[in-house]
Amino acid sequence: MQTPRTEFAQALKAIATERGLDAAVILDTIKQAIIAAYRRDAKERGEDTEEMDFDVELDPVSGETKIFAWPLEKPKERKDVTPPGFGRIAAQTAKQVIHQKIREAEKGAIMEEFSGRAGNLVSGMILRFDGPNVRVDMGRTEAVMPVTERIPNERLTPNQRMSFLLKEIIEGIRGKEIILSRADPAFVQKLFAREVPEVSSGSVVIRQIAREPGVRTKIAVVSEQSGVDPVGSCVGQKGVRVQAVTNELGGERVDIIPWSEDMRELISASLSPAENITVSLDEKSKVAKVRAPEDQLSLAIGKEGQNVRLAAKLTGWRIEVEGIPGEKVEEVSEVKEEKEPETILEQTEKKEDVSEDTSIKQTKPKKVAKKKKEEEKEPEEAPETADKPQE
Repeated sequence: MQTPRTEFAQALKAIATERGLDAAVILDTIKQAIIAAYRRDAKERGEDTEEMDFDVELDPVSGETKIFAWPLEKPKERKDVTPPGFGRIAAQTAKQVIHQKIREAEKGAIMEEFSGRAGNLVSGMILRFDGPNVRVDMGRTEAVMPVTERIPNERLTPNQRMSFLLKEIIEGIRGKEIILSRADPAFVQKLFAREVPEVSSGSVVIRQIAREPGVRTKIAVVSEQSGVDPVGSCVGQKGVRVQAVTNELGGERVDIIPWSEDMRELISASLSPAENITVSLDEKSKVAKVRAPEDQLSLAIGKEGQNVRLAAKLTGWRIEVEGIPGEKVEEVSEVKEEKEPETILEQTEKKEDVSEDTSIKQTKPKKVAKKKKEEEKEPEEAPETADKPQE
């Protein structure tokens, strides 16, 4: 099989460049294709090749090919069996095998490239829905986001570009597949690393994450550098950084709390936005008993127990919450279950308006509570005296 030098060399170089493959890999693929084609052609001629071994010599410059065969375990009987020319079927077989092997080699190279990006953020475009799973266009290949890795109730549309966590590469029915996720807690961590330079540089570390995808996430952060406020860094000026993360998560609420080695402080902070709570620990059973004022009880527990559930995940402790009868921090006219806790953004805007008063609120909550009680007692007697003449 003689091919002009320039044609073969140019074709080999073009395939190697276009597919991003090593020329040696392509030559080996062609050799395997030629052997497969020869076996098929020989079978059509009635020759038995089952007990034969084959080898191909392929000149990488000229493209000249020679096929050698010998009986199994008798390499000394090796002889040239190159036919004067491959038949139409043999040539077609060689072409098909070459394309198949090149696709496999190309996919292997792509998977090798993506395997080094596992655990990082990637960008992709929604391609189609494969049952409950989602196929995502990654450019040179496709990836899959299983239903278990989707954010519940998140609306996805074809051609929508978004960010994903490249979770892992697995061996599936179709070969190796890239698994993406938007529900994994690590996805939130990587989003903060993208939006917050202090997290990316390591001066602020996310120590723990608890997440219920699509609803709420709590993260505990700590500063590894003096003078850096870990919570403020993650929130950003006017909440711009945490808002960017929330937008990427489709409106999922994100609570940012300071990490503490003191478990009482950590549990108390993890139950935010509830305030003025007391925590007692049972180290042996790892149970934390929390007492909250009446008007903070629903905030500590959260809707359907979500807040206390996330706090338990974040701290690793079982948390039992109970109210303190008759103790209130402030009068609340609305039903507590209907009161929505302030978002990080709302809290940040308030802090900018009254930044100097926040420390007073944190250090003197009990005095405020007592004053409130005294004010509550006086109006209670007034209606009674006002009602007596009417009787």
